[in-house]
Amino acid sequence: MAQRTAVIDIGSNSVRMIIIEKTSRFAFHLLHEVKSKVRISEDAYQNGGELQAVAMERARLALKDFIQIARSYDVRKTLCVATSAVRDASNKKAFVSLIKKECGLNIKVISGEREAYLGGIACANLLSPQNAMTIDIGGGSTECACIENAKVVDSDSLDLGTVRLKELFFDKNDLKGAKEYVDETLNRLKADKQKHIIGVGGTFRALAQIILTTKNHPIDKVHGFTFEARELIALGKKILAAEDKSALKALGVKKDRYDVIKPGVLILLRIIKKVEAKELTCSGVGVREGLYLSDLLRNNQDRFPDNFNPSLKYLVDQHSHNAAQRNLRVKLSRQLFALLHETLELDSALEKELLIAARLAKIGASHHFYSYESHSHYLTLSALEYGYTHEEIALISMLVLFQLGKGIKKSYLAQYETLLPSTKSIKKLINILALSDALLADHPRKIDFELSVKDGALIVAYNRVVAYLAKESVEAIRSNEIVVTFKGN
Repeated sequence: MAQRTAVIDIGSNSVRMIIIEKTSRFAFHLLHEVKSKVRISEDAYQNGGELQAVAMERARLALKDFIQIARSYDVRKTLCVATSAVRDASNKKAFVSLIKKECGLNIKVISGEREAYLGGIACANLLSPQNAMTIDIGGGSTECACIENAKVVDSDSLDLGTVRLKELFFDKNDLKGAKEYVDETLNRLKADKQKHIIGVGGTFRALAQIILTTKNHPIDKVHGFTFEARELIALGKKILAAEDKSALKALGVKKDRYDVIKPGVLILLRIIKKVEAKELTCSGVGVREGLYLSDLLRNNQDRFPDNFNPSLKYLVDQHSHNAAQRNLRVKLSRQLFALLHETLELDSALEKELLIAARLAKIGASHHFYSYESHSHYLTLSALEYGYTHEEIALISMLVLFQLGKGIKKSYLAQYETLLPSTKSIKKLINILALSDALLADHPRKIDFELSVKDGALIVAYNRVVAYLAKESVEAIRSNEIVVTFKGN
């Protein structure tokens, strides 16, 4: 697969492009993102679905610029799909031919089921594993996919979209007609009751951002943000009742969403009611990422290998420069946790976050050695994204920040308090991480000591003289929970 890939999604409302760079076989990161509110479906739904000349010209100009941007990034492969508005258009062949001739871009018009599947595999691979239904409300259609055990098991597409409803009903102030149309269309939805919904697309992200801001959520990113359905229902009702743009602004709706937010909210609220959803998670990924993954993972059944995470691997690829030391730190952290977690009364599930923190502990040194723990914290908090909950990200970033074991700042913990386990548990995990690094202070190529626990104390036994630097480093850790005794020849 090409090292740098451009992925273009021609939606009914917007045309978007992401540029992704691989750092190893399955690891990657986003290099660039661009969006143009082309609204290719404008006036199409009230004209038999035919794409209008003005809208097609906007798309042509935007796509021509997209291609220039991709070339500037030395992109070697471009993937491009068109969704609802184009696939429904009677003149779609003319549009596809125009773009091929003018921009040299091959557009693949995909079915609604394929669109739903792509959004589904993006969520299945790039969000924390869960059984859920994805909902992607676009300008012309709404796509749904059911995820079970990290696999997309079903996908569906409905003729419900924000621009479609706007032109057919909301521009005529026909809310009653819009509700009837939505409910009638939802009768064809194949999904059963779903406790958990993953929201994909601009409408859901806009609503999630408002709720995240209102709640003063500690991590300012909507990807992976989970909240209760009742919170969105309450906000949605206020938006539907808003009488003008100033009222929408007061609720936190951005200017570029004023004309399509109400149709999107109506669709979403009716779906939540129909499937009786209780919990919602916002996805920052969708069709574009799904299209990329379908290419990247085409020989792996559209799934990452077990226990693989692309964000974690990307951070290691880009910022971890001492693989031997990193691997020993992880190995030693695992040994220490196995020996001490019962004595320290630590939940065994916390081992996952500890071992990830052990892998990421020194990544900040790639930016600047001094205060590397602060740089590691920032990189972890901002870039450790795909496949983790906000709770996991918060804990890992705290362990990395205070990895030296020389005390923690309560103000930092207070900022993320709603996402973190008890302060006592955090301190114990920090001490294990600090201890794993301290015992390797003399930088051996292997762990040349034996660990055991006796009467609640950790025994570090060498077959040689005790490493002076290791002993000195352990003594510098401010730990009341772990007593360490050294033995050597």
